[in-house]
Amino acid sequence: MKKRPLLEVCVDSPAGLEAAIAGGADRIELCSALVLSGLTPSPGLMALAAEAPVPVYAMIRPRPGDFVYGARELDAMRRDIDAVRAARLAGVVFGATTETGALDEAALEGLIRHAEGLGSTLHRAFDLAPDLGAALEAAIGQGFERVLTSGGEVTAILGAERIAGLVAQAAGRIGLMAGSGLNATNVAEIIRLTGVVEVHASCSTPLTGATAPWAEKAAALGFIDTRLRETDRESVENLIKSIQILKGD
Repeated sequence: MKKRPLLEVCVDSPAGLEAAIAGGADRIELCSALVLSGLTPSPGLMALAAEAPVPVYAMIRPRPGDFVYGARELDAMRRDIDAVRAARLAGVVFGATTETGALDEAALEGLIRHAEGLGSTLHRAFDLAPDLGAALEAAIGQGFERVLTSGGEVTAILGAERIAGLVAQAAGRIGLMAGSGLNATNVAEIIRLTGVVEVHASCSTPLTGATAPWAEKAAALGFIDTRLRETDRESVENLIKSIQILKGD
């Protein structure tokens, strides 16, 4: 019996973590500030996530913006990797580029070496590379477990043809995980088009507090961002149902 594709859900709060696990996520990408595309999670959230019954990979991203990191930022990232190890999480997620968008192989080599013993995912900084094929070979050489990618496009469905090419190029030497814009209506098509066996999604809905009567004032005071979303258990369950149809003999 063929296993269904694995679903990784990115979360940035205790409630999101609980919803992803209850909905049946196979793996968690743990972050803070998903509205900023994900930053390093807090030690407290890591401690909670350590109790999860599924593997948890923590985002290592010290600030929003680009992925061109200086020496002090790389030092902070190494210290965050130490915190992930101390929390006994399964792995880390990070990326680093040069100013041209190419992977910063020297920075990544140092981070991978520092993360020895932990699982490792190269995040969508990969999609900035001017030559994705060369970036894939670099990721393989660095020893990453997998690459999260939308094929260099805004969404995985738009980049599906390129993702399929990367899967073929990888030939089992590294995992390819499709992400960006996945939902219950398109995930099966993306899997069929690309051949990936892992997918990544937020499975989120607008945060209830962002629509509360006090939300406008809270936003004006700088307390909340009305774009905030929260992982939704039903969305996780629906996504899994959609990929379940791909399981067969």
